[in-house]
Amino acid sequence: MTAPVRLGRPPVVLLVPAVLASALVVVPLVALVASAPWSTMGERLASSAVAQALALSIGTSLVTVVACLLLGTPLAWVLARVQAPGLAVLRALVTVPLVLPPVVAGVALASAFGRTGLVGEPLRELTGITLPYTTAGVVVAHVFCSLPFYVLSVEAALRAAGEQHDAVAATLGASRWYAFRRVLLPLALPGIVAGSVLAWARSLGEFGATITFAGNFPGTTQTMPSLIYVALQADADDAKALALVLLAVSVAVLAGLRHRWLDPLRGGGR
Repeated sequence: MTAPVRLGRPPVVLLVPAVLASALVVVPLVALVASAPWSTMGERLASSAVAQALALSIGTSLVTVVACLLLGTPLAWVLARVQAPGLAVLRALVTVPLVLPPVVAGVALASAFGRTGLVGEPLRELTGITLPYTTAGVVVAHVFCSLPFYVLSVEAALRAAGEQHDAVAATLGASRWYAFRRVLLPLALPGIVAGSVLAWARSLGEFGATITFAGNFPGTTQTMPSLIYVALQADADDAKALALVLLAVSVAVLAGLRHRWLDPLRGGGR
């Protein structure tokens, strides 16, 4: 067995910026935890406003995940398996919400689904349904911002599975729908789970597009991020207590995805 090759010390020119980058991320998180009003945490989180906002955030985020599963899975399959003109443009457009400023996303949603929007006006005239400033509007905003995370994760899983499974299924007489249900979905399950968790976490933390499109009405459209924004204007300790709740959720999400993200960094995963 050959001895491991000694690579030498890490160069300082790489270590210094690495330490600075780590500090830039870690220090604010540590400061939040250290400055939180731990002695009054229970009292601050026991208000009815917190309960309403938390329930609304959890409820709308779960509905968002269901919408991503039902809509995003077929879209991911189309992007991964269908060869057609314009799909590259479609993929680029689907990923735009990843980099779109949240307030711009809210304005775009209002332009499409507002009372006088491209879709919102005929929807209101035909059915009387309006989406802005409603709980349904919160879900629409969350799906808009979360769907790209889900689609990219599932598309990557489908591409990693390869197209040979489709070919084998076709030679055995299976339709593409049958192959999708019985072959591809089980193979893509890790990506579906990871995408669902990412979409849920993105939905739970969504703020800019939601408050721009759906407003900030307690019990109807006020989610946890919106409540944190309001609390920050009046009492910083209240805002910190609420922020810790979402920080705990974020850490839990990362822990749940540790085998997908952390293990490969340790040397190849499982």
